[in-house]
Amino acid sequence: MTAQYSDSRLTDLLAQGTGEILKGVRGVGLLRGRDLGEAGDDLAQNWIARVLAQHRPDDGFLSEEAADNPERLSKDRVWIIDPLDGTKEFATGRQDWAVHIALVENGRPTHAAVGLPDLGVVFSSSDARHVEGPFARKIIASRNRPPKVANHIAEKLGFTSEGFGSAGAKAMHVLLGDHDAYIHAGGQYEWDQAAPVGVALASGLHASRLNGEELRYNNRDTYIPDLLICRPELADDILSLASDYLDEHGSFLK
Repeated sequence: MTAQYSDSRLTDLLAQGTGEILKGVRGVGLLRGRDLGEAGDDLAQNWIARVLAQHRPDDGFLSEEAADNPERLSKDRVWIIDPLDGTKEFATGRQDWAVHIALVENGRPTHAAVGLPDLGVVFSSSDARHVEGPFARKIIASRNRPPKVANHIAEKLGFTSEGFGSAGAKAMHVLLGDHDAYIHAGGQYEWDQAAPVGVALASGLHASRLNGEELRYNNRDTYIPDLLICRPELADDILSLASDYLDEHGSFLK
């Protein structure tokens, strides 16, 4: 472990540097569509892996863009990465894509950063604070696969529901106060969640499974069925509505 970078600083620099790489790849305009997305994934993954190999060689590593090494399961410290969350959005020129960097220690994210490169900002667990005040009265969910439970909860609360791209971008819109909750069902993987959840929890937001279960990371099975990130004062109401919906329909997707 190199002494010149704290875990917090390294997390933030990884998110910042990855965003710059991805903007550079897209900005020159030589690739389009799937080729652009794949090039962005590959280049960002390679850079992150090399940085961590040099600065945190003893830590475990889990990334969407790399083969899983089961040795991570024996590590107390594991970096969980999504170099480019929202590849489709990135490749089609949208702004709702993100960079996810999280250091998970004993199952919990202790340092996390979510970069929104097109907006020129990195949200970090070291200084995250969620916006308080009046509710926006909006719930954010997947743009491509909006879960019916999100629409149901929004209706019961008298809120509206909107779709958006990257999981990280959706979570940060709750932190910014543009939306009051992010509800997902239909499955994600640990790299989709670890960094947004780490930043959200550090900011004072609520984050859990839709059944209220605590989120833990660096599991053998990296699949997680659902997610709730919301204003803390709404958590009990949303979890209760989600429980009622599950009792009635038997699934959050029906």
